[in-house]
Amino acid sequence: MKEALHGLVLALQFLTRVPLPVACPWHAGTCRWALRCYPLVGLLIGAALTVVAALGEGLPTPLLALTLLSLWVALSGGLHLDGVMDLADALGSNAPLERRWAIMKDSQVGSFAILALVFLLAWKGVLIWALLDAGISPWLWVALPALARFGALVLLRLAPLARREGLAWTWRQHLGHRDLALSLLPLLAIFGFVPGGAWLLGALLVFLCLYGLFMVRAFSGINGDIVGAAIEGGELWLLLAAWSWWWFGMA
Repeated sequence: MKEALHGLVLALQFLTRVPLPVACPWHAGTCRWALRCYPLVGLLIGAALTVVAALGEGLPTPLLALTLLSLWVALSGGLHLDGVMDLADALGSNAPLERRWAIMKDSQVGSFAILALVFLLAWKGVLIWALLDAGISPWLWVALPALARFGALVLLRLAPLARREGLAWTWRQHLGHRDLALSLLPLLAIFGFVPGGAWLLGALLVFLCLYGLFMVRAFSGINGDIVGAAIEGGELWLLLAAWSWWWFGMA
């Protein structure tokens, strides 16, 4: 139980900017539990979004959508957006493989990174607005961040790693199929309350297949930035899937 609690704290410290001034031991057991808690952290982020959405019901929809998007970014501290920007600069360079890796590691921000950030946030904001207008179930806000983080675990476990170094390699050593199954349990507990849940899960699997194949082709494997970008890309894809399920379901 102590390892599990330490793992949850480590996952919160790594995936969010929630201030938790607790020093937790970092070893195989706590690392494994931290990975299992990825979707649970997503559920906590989603719960915060749900509360704010309920409290802001009287606000104009565009303002509420911007508030939710701002909170969504703030809770993660822009950690995964950084991965999106690094990935965009590397892909946009159209350079040879080793040069793309060097660009991804470079701390400088290029024009492709800015464009990717602007369009990603714009699309997320507009889709949040559309879903608020549609009056979707509050359970959807709980499920989306959790599903995206579960998708990152699936990608980390199943896709080949480009290099035997870095954070992705370190995490991968402690992630097995049993850990994936355990990480899914919190999602299964709420999945029956999410309208179109099966559609969302199917959409996530499609995204992971397409994204994983493209990343392996472009970089010969994945790394931490690619996994982080998968969380942002997965959230956007799931927002689009939720909107399309509502739109075509109501049509």
